[in-house]
Amino acid sequence: MRTLLVLLLILIFLIPVGIPLLLAEWIVGKFNPRLRDRSSLKIIQTVLCMILWLSGTKVTVLGRENIPENQPVLYVSNHRSYFDIVVGYTLAKGLCGFVAKKEMEKIPLLRAWMRRLHCLFLDRDNMRAGMKTILAAIEKIKSGISIWICPEGTRNQEEDFLPFKEGSFRIAEKAGCPVVPVAFTHTDDILERHFPWIRATAVTVEFGKPIMTSEMDRAAMKQLPAMAQEAVAAMYRKNY
Repeated sequence: MRTLLVLLLILIFLIPVGIPLLLAEWIVGKFNPRLRDRSSLKIIQTVLCMILWLSGTKVTVLGRENIPENQPVLYVSNHRSYFDIVVGYTLAKGLCGFVAKKEMEKIPLLRAWMRRLHCLFLDRDNMRAGMKTILAAIEKIKSGISIWICPEGTRNQEEDFLPFKEGSFRIAEKAGCPVVPVAFTHTDDILERHFPWIRATAVTVEFGKPIMTSEMDRAAMKQLPAMAQEAVAAMYRKNY
């Protein structure tokens, strides 16, 4: 039942509700792009909160006060589930775009809303296209929009983390922004462990203390992926 209700909500939002809203947001953006950005984020956060409610997901949030105020950051997290994005978008401070896999760009109405929220699409099999995505992410942060990326590169349900990819951290290095480690625990129990059925689950999301890249020299910057991975892993183990 939960699965059907969530799917129904998504379909209703994307087609009969979402299309007129996209048009309205387009008109608003012609006069005030920042107002459109804030409005679009609020719309999506409301829908995602409804998805969490219908799915019976109870979220415990730790360390949200660690997110710096009034400045863009690079969120880096482990990736257990599609619900990581659902939960994460309800908790990020200010405007934030997720780096998603290229395949999600093929879903027309979802793609439109993701672009509206400054999401970027990463082609993991094309190095040149991947570099363009990294450069686009740097420009987003320089313009005041946070970026959320999962440096493991794919969903991972193994006990051990996949190595955090160094390229993800070039965003923070070049933009000079703080890195906020984030650990998702038990999000894969919502869906992935018994796909395609959604089950009520208690999950924990913890935000670690920001890593201030502006204070790091070149040698320390080389250790940034390992530092961030250890911070995420420590929070994950504590909350599991």
